[in-house]
Amino acid sequence: MSFDDKLDNKTEEVGGKVKEGVGKATDDERLEAEGKTDQRSANLKQAGEKIKDVFRS
Repeated sequence: MSFDDKLDNKTEEVGGKVKEGVGKATDDERLEAEGKTDQRSANLKQAGEKIKDVFRS
């Protein structure tokens, strides 16, 4: 996995955590759910990149 991909995925994950936190603080369930979805998406992308790395070896 390239450094750029790792950085993009980590940025998306952190952004999701921020959204989730803001959603909890403001009692905005939609924003909280969107943050959780962003985190899951980033984690799936990271897993996919790790699988690609295994097959490249």
